[in-house]
Amino acid sequence: MLVFAVWALAPVYQFYSHRGITPMPPWGWLAIDGAVPEIQKAFDPHYEAAGNLALQRMADYRSEANLSSLSAAVAVGSELVWVGAVGFSDIASRTPATPETLYRIGSTSKALTATALARLVDRGEIDLDRPLSFYLANVANPAWSNVTARQLASHSAGIPHYGENKDFAGLYRSVALNHHYDDVRNALSVFDRSPLLFDSGTDFHYSSLGTVLLGAVMSDVSGISYRELMSREVFEPAGMVSTFPDGDDDPRENGLATLYYTDGRRFRPWRKVDLSHRLPGGGFISSPTDLVRLGKIYFDGGYLSEETKRHFWMPQLLADGTVNEQDYALGWRWREWNIEGAGLARNANHGGVSRGSQCWLLLYPDYLMSMAFCTNAKTEEFGTFGQFYEPFFKSFVSTGG
Repeated sequence: MLVFAVWALAPVYQFYSHRGITPMPPWGWLAIDGAVPEIQKAFDPHYEAAGNLALQRMADYRSEANLSSLSAAVAVGSELVWVGAVGFSDIASRTPATPETLYRIGSTSKALTATALARLVDRGEIDLDRPLSFYLANVANPAWSNVTARQLASHSAGIPHYGENKDFAGLYRSVALNHHYDDVRNALSVFDRSPLLFDSGTDFHYSSLGTVLLGAVMSDVSGISYRELMSREVFEPAGMVSTFPDGDDDPRENGLATLYYTDGRRFRPWRKVDLSHRLPGGGFISSPTDLVRLGKIYFDGGYLSEETKRHFWMPQLLADGTVNEQDYALGWRWREWNIEGAGLARNANHGGVSRGSQCWLLLYPDYLMSMAFCTNAKTEEFGTFGQFYEPFFKSFVSTGG
């Protein structure tokens, strides 16, 4: 009966989830009235003018996009140069957001996972093109045996995304969001009965579940849990002290912003959910200040070899020799834009959308600059974030240092 109910509701879930629509009761809504708090700090005086301009752009965008808060941080080389925030981390109590406020970062988690993968590749512990059967003692789904880490990291493995999951018991758990997974390998049970969408390597299909499988492979290779691996290879070297799994018990969660569903100019807190089933692909919590610390270590020559960085930021090819449709690299998207007033602005980036939150992390290697933005609501169109961060970036390259 449960399987039939999930099967019957799956098309409804897919229709609404793909459109970011969640039915809500008519009560419990909040509005932002009166003055909105703003805070900023330039750690380098050369960036004060840039910071003033950036903060004004943040305030304008927060209002236009109807966000409860918008928080940002900028690092150049190994130095944090500016942080700022506008709006409320909690509307009801009128608690101001700060650059240290914590947010769900959604799929920006994939860039964190890719960073740990790059370390394993750098040391020769993982060959991106060996089949998973070489690394996994037990392959939960036989169809995964010939899938490679490269295909998982570049979304060409054929693993379904949340909505296409045909493992109906797992689909139910991914809708209910109330089941906790202490180990990422156990989270494979959410989708291990779902068939591949196509022959691995032949097409592109974005899949957070594929990144969960990648996290399990990395855990098996390293001989420690995925959580331990991320701490050892990424968080500790980067000095990331405010990044942790959503759903785990952690006192730092007290700094998590209230996460909102929006309807016009109204806000409503999201229900409590557990995202541990998607941790490698979309389950971390962090702050903009912590995220740019990840960027800083990419510009430290001692952390990753130049060859590995270049490889992980290179858009990947499909089996027919064509670049995938999103110019997706290995856990990062790579973009080369000519921005008026800034010239060629190449960046490795990854955005994320989660329950009541959005995030974007961008690394500009030509400028040794890292930027991160987080909000505790969602824009109507995620792409408008791109319309915001381009002028934000220009603020720092045209008027900064």
